[in-house]
Amino acid sequence: MDFMDKKLLEKFDDKNAFIKVTSSAPGVEGSSKAALNRKGNQKFNEGDIENARRIFMTTNYSDGLSRVGDHYNTKARPIEALRMFWMAHDKKKADPLIERVAWLLQDIMNEEQEVKND
Repeated sequence: MDFMDKKLLEKFDDKNAFIKVTSSAPGVEGSSKAALNRKGNQKFNEGDIENARRIFMTTNYSDGLSRVGDHYNTKARPIEALRMFWMAHDKKKADPLIERVAWLLQDIMNEEQEVKND
């Protein structure tokens, strides 16, 4: 089942848009970061994905972010998955989603051009 369709882009509003993210988590170091990552892993394993995501974003834990992205991808949330993969610097998982978005945008542009030509 292909969950990347035109209706996907129609779902966006300000709360669902991409936000700027940084690649470092200032103020979270050493043992505090490790403890937070353990708590994030616990939350993830308990099924509390959103709280795990918040923790992983705070600590910039790439493995955790990538696992959250995998979860979003299985739940037909490809834009959120792409965001997690991008933050995790997981190019192998991000690239196929980027390609799908590019094809979708190209299809939309082609349809708009056809409408103008009619």
